[in-house]
Amino acid sequence: MTTRQLPLVSIFALIAGSASAQDMTFNRIASFPVAANGDVKETSAEIIDATEDGMKLIYSDSLAGVIGAIDLTDPASPAPAGELAMEGEPTSVGIMGNIAFVGVNTSESYAQPSGRLAIVDVASLSETASCDLGGQPDSVAVAPDGTFVVVAIENERDEDFGDGRVGQLPAGWLSIVPVMDGAADCNGITKVEMTGLADIAPEDPEPEFVDINDAGEIVMTMQENNWLVVVSKTGELLSSFSAGTVTIDGIDATEDDALLFTDTLTDVPREPDSVNWIDADHFATANEGDMDGGSRGWTIWNKDGTVIYDSGNTFEHALIEIGHYPEGRSENKGVEPESIEFGTFDGTPMAFVGSERGSAVGVYDLTDPANPALMQILPSGIGPEGFKVIPSRNLLVSANETDLGVDGAARSHVMVYEYAEGSANYPMLTSAGADTLIGWGALSGLTSDDDGMLYAVNDSFYAGSPMIFTIDASSEPARITAATPVTQDGAAPAGIDLEGITTDGAGGFWLANEGHAEKERPQRLWHVGADGVVVDTVDLPADLVAGATTNGLEGITLAEDGTLWMAVQRAWADDADGTVKLLNYAPETETWTAVAYPLETAEAGWVGLSEIVDHDGYLYLIERDNQIGDAARIKLITRVALDGLTPAPVGGALPVVAKEIVRDLIPDLTATGGYAVDKVEGLAFGADGTAYVVTDNDGVDDSSGETLFLRLKL
Repeated sequence: MTTRQLPLVSIFALIAGSASAQDMTFNRIASFPVAANGDVKETSAEIIDATEDGMKLIYSDSLAGVIGAIDLTDPASPAPAGELAMEGEPTSVGIMGNIAFVGVNTSESYAQPSGRLAIVDVASLSETASCDLGGQPDSVAVAPDGTFVVVAIENERDEDFGDGRVGQLPAGWLSIVPVMDGAADCNGITKVEMTGLADIAPEDPEPEFVDINDAGEIVMTMQENNWLVVVSKTGELLSSFSAGTVTIDGIDATEDDALLFTDTLTDVPREPDSVNWIDADHFATANEGDMDGGSRGWTIWNKDGTVIYDSGNTFEHALIEIGHYPEGRSENKGVEPESIEFGTFDGTPMAFVGSERGSAVGVYDLTDPANPALMQILPSGIGPEGFKVIPSRNLLVSANETDLGVDGAARSHVMVYEYAEGSANYPMLTSAGADTLIGWGALSGLTSDDDGMLYAVNDSFYAGSPMIFTIDASSEPARITAATPVTQDGAAPAGIDLEGITTDGAGGFWLANEGHAEKERPQRLWHVGADGVVVDTVDLPADLVAGATTNGLEGITLAEDGTLWMAVQRAWADDADGTVKLLNYAPETETWTAVAYPLETAEAGWVGLSEIVDHDGYLYLIERDNQIGDAARIKLITRVALDGLTPAPVGGALPVVAKEIVRDLIPDLTATGGYAVDKVEGLAFGADGTAYVVTDNDGVDDSSGETLFLRLKL
């Protein structure tokens, strides 16, 4: 077996270099796994802030009971700077100069809430003082002039008690903590009561998030009460008003494994989570929702309560177009905007709206606050919770709370973005500009036709809407121009799990179905017309699939001799150790033959095949492990020469092919500053020899939602 690296040139650099020197964009430059700051325990980067010089970050990690520090001296290479145990659950952090003020929940129960404000010296990462807050703190904000800190005392409800709704006493309030020379005056705390204000459960206010403007005015959300207040620095109530409701159409409010944006929600409470001032008179909210709300958007308010802008369905639609829509949250709150941050970069005021479930952040130009302009959508880690702008260094930072474990899964990350000259490197694939709104995700196979058009399929995550997507790769980013449903008798075929696609040479397609022995899903080929309607099915012979397990066909390609080659993802019971089958089917004679393909050895998890493509005398394959991030080791393009390749009848010993390793894809997968994803699923070749590689984003379910669409030159 040959394992030499063939020369390939990524055209990533060519794409970035094509931008005008005048263009300024945000691009991610680094990802920091929070687990690098401690051991391999479950971690969760939530609220994040930066020191005055922007050289160090502090984030709260409630799961681990710590705050963590990150050295940002080199923003492209953030370094671990230690953790500090907080003897409680840190919920938020705000930094004044080099002093961090940390809200710490020490509650014994929901009925007996307690908490404190810890004062931490960032340089030594040591606690120097603590103020008893008398209740459970949620959000912390530091006044721009450094004279006080505010804490939203939520005293949150027990969602498992009774009907899980407000009101459940004790009520929450707002605490204003005086500060002098970085020292908190614990005896001078002003307690601002919030009872009797909201229309919903006025007896049980649950303050959620706070922010302070340059005049010292405090804006605070009460999410479950669907209410907002503005308070002076002395505790005077300046305005108090409902967050109101919205009606949104063109959305998906049904969890049916399909992306259908035909629903309408009427009079949905906004239930805002985070809030941020954008100027002296206006602030913006991210309307995540909780009990009954979730308008899937964000709003700009005058501080007197007047709405001057509401995004309606436009923010969610923008995420739909780049494949970041979480179908599994359709009956809840869709993309769930949770975070909002504001900053001015190069003279342009900008809002950063984070989608918790879509795992992305929208960047808006707020030159006209009544008419924000969407500039970019940036990819994030899983579950972005907090953002911090550092305009002095042209940086944006996100804290992503979701941690999926230590065994090769995605961890909680802090991600760093730089505002600089050049073009945006994400998204790489979008359906923007199509005649209708096209939702997509979980792309699992790729092919091309003689005209250079590309086609992709989605897998069983969208079993309710199996699709063939038409992709025009002539533009940057590549564009999905059409989505053709795969149907049989007018509906999605039962047991469908598309993992491969190839043209049939006559305008239609062959599709590979990955079977699953335990789920009684067939190992099958679907032959469809250009309209996606099934015209024929070919089931793999019973003796061939007798040893099949929980995996199966992962890719299909039409060879020049008219036969079909298919890759089986992992070993079946009759495969020799360390090998999987490459199957060959001759439609004219209905005969099946195969060869054995030798896999690389996994350091952890498993290694298998994800794609197969006939090109220029070779079968090109994607061979990968199922590991993510720093644990990823094997993400390869390999090839097997067709010359002299003679498959043998199935059921007996199979010849073992020789393979060449063409490219290690890990550098390409991390070229946009993210971590290596596990599911490299599609490969196709354009007429000019460009190799296109696409990843599967798992439908944004326990995934960052990122789809990488790589362009590589042989």
